Amino acid sequence: MRRVIFVLTMALLLSQAAAAQIGKDIIVSAGSAEDKALRTINETTDPGQKIALLDKFLADYGKGDMAIAAYELYIAAYASQKNYDQAFAMGDKMFAVDPDSFATALKLFQIAQEKKDPEKMFTYGERLQDIVARFKARPAPAGMGADQWKKRQAEALAEVKENVNYVQYALFQAANQQTDPARRAALLERYGAGFTDSPYAANAQSLAASAYQQAKDYRKMQAFAQKILTRDPANVGMLLLLADDASERGIDLDKAEENAHRALDLLGKAAKPEGTETETLSDAQWAQQKSVQQGLAWSSIGQVRLQRKQNAQAVEAFKTASPLLKSDNFSYARNQYRMGFALINLKRMADARAAFAEAASVDSAYKGPAQEKLTGIPATAAGKRPAKKRP
Repeated sequence: MRRVIFVLTMALLLSQAAAAQIGKDIIVSAGSAEDKALRTINETTDPGQKIALLDKFLADYGKGDMAIAAYELYIAAYASQKNYDQAFAMGDKMFAVDPDSFATALKLFQIAQEKKDPEKMFTYGERLQDIVARFKARPAPAGMGADQWKKRQAEALAEVKENVNYVQYALFQAANQQTDPARRAALLERYGAGFTDSPYAANAQSLAASAYQQAKDYRKMQAFAQKILTRDPANVGMLLLLADDASERGIDLDKAEENAHRALDLLGKAAKPEGTETETLSDAQWAQQKSVQQGLAWSSIGQVRLQRKQNAQAVEAFKTASPLLKSDNFSYARNQYRMGFALINLKRMADARAAFAEAASVDSAYKGPAQEKLTGIPATAAGKRPAKKRP
């Protein structure tokens, strides 16, 4: 939070001015008319009366630090009334006089979060990120040595670190919880670009590409995935996404198979990633994640072979994928559903029926389609008539 400094002597003023802060301190002379007016405003509990007192305070003393003090109190007062738009308007006025106010950016972010307004959350989250970046780049003030300034910077950054982490996590969650896939993709892409130092940035990029795929915006999905692969050729998530998309849509099959095999090679050498302060994968979680990714690669290879009418080879790939995908209902059911078609093409009706039955046995989007396919496959092996009994 911002510090209000009640100045008693010039020596104290100079001492406080040298301290490292993200945003201006408010300098108030103890016992002054401004001091008394601010104390009265703070002690007033009636919201309407508080706003009226603030209007008068701003008219009487609204210059420099006193304007900052007034706008900060306005924001809190309007927020308590749930008058979010007025709080945001006062925030704009605050940034006009103190563009580096970390406390204000954080408060407005919290108000936007309370309002459930992702756009405003991003606006103030990005502003907060910019404020921190400018503070890190700021040179030492006149009269202060570089080493002393670095120490002051480190202290100030340590003080706000928990709040920065909170904002980054809340924004990631807000973006990922959007129900409209196009909106989710746009916000996740914005997050990945604007919060590159966040432990959630890489995950946001993968989820953005997947959301573009879900929205059927294949052009944006491919462009986004390729941009990430240009920067990080070993990004398994993007390789799997491109392999999955191309194999499912039956396009660029050679590239799809190449991407799937490349992902398998990388996964074969992959070690458990290092955790963050908030998220650490256990050995079991890492094994499960790796298994699912390997299964997705094999399922894409199977789908490529199915598209090429290489049905026997497709079945082998799908069989390899099956146990690897068991922990992911959607991917497992889709794999079994795909395998059912390859088996039908091979005239192995009993095996096809078993594959569709397995796809229908788990809760996923493939439950209904798999049940529908089952109704069209004879229950007897290979669809043959029962053998006649001997007399």
